[in-house]
Amino acid sequence: MKIVAAVLLTFCLAGCAEPPSPPRTVPPPVAPVATTPTPAPVVAEEPGERGKDAEPLPEPPKADPANTHKPLTADKALLLEVAPDPADATKTKPVRLLVQCEVCLREGTLEVFLCRTNTKEHEAIVRTAVDAKLLHGGLLALGLTPGKPVQFIDPKSGEVNYVPASGPKVAVTVHYRRAGQLHTHPAQEWITDAKTKKPMAHDWVFAGSRFLKDPDEPTKAPYYTANNGEVIAVSNFADSMLDLPVSVSRENAELNFDAATAKVPPLLSKVWVILAPVAARK
Repeated sequence: MKIVAAVLLTFCLAGCAEPPSPPRTVPPPVAPVATTPTPAPVVAEEPGERGKDAEPLPEPPKADPANTHKPLTADKALLLEVAPDPADATKTKPVRLLVQCEVCLREGTLEVFLCRTNTKEHEAIVRTAVDAKLLHGGLLALGLTPGKPVQFIDPKSGEVNYVPASGPKVAVTVHYRRAGQLHTHPAQEWITDAKTKKPMAHDWVFAGSRFLKDPDEPTKAPYYTANNGEVIAVSNFADSMLDLPVSVSRENAELNFDAATAKVPPLLSKVWVILAPVAARK
């Protein structure tokens, strides 16, 4: 656990002075990425309506009663769940990452499952105030190595050449209250395939997003572009931390997934989103 703590302290809390896995693909030509997320449009709401039935945050769950939670942020909104090492009582092994989230959308087409607060709430089911860079660091602590973000253009020829996101599969689980009852299940159950009308069948992969240096401030820590909104995406983005390893259009007329309204708890309900290596799904 001391090694894990050192990794997280260096990567997550020290500003990520050097990214652990530099981007290995060249994204298609785009306008320069802003160094801060662009807030989503503010939608007028009826006073007292939004969030009136919101469910409170349950206690963080454990995959095993013997496990413990290690806070990775001062407000305990990001937790690393560790299990005792059966071979050495003085050691522990990281097994899951838990992030506190809030329901921000229950119906409509989706581009993202989880976004950073004040970014893409108009097309994401849940949002979190936690820096996505810290989530990336937590996944590293679980022993996961990021793959590559999606590619749309061949960097050598400049020709259109789609290559899906790659990386280790990550199980994404939601834990929440609804009508006083606790529920835990794969996040895919909140996402409906618009064609099959069934829950999304794909697992996410740890593509790793991108770390961008500010050319005007080269000594400044690189910006983690998943903070633009695409923390856990359901449409393909080069900035996604977790992406789907299949082609999903970003054009609104062709989006493949919708929110499963009947299954998602009321707006502003608090939820634990749990990330783990897919083999460790609980």
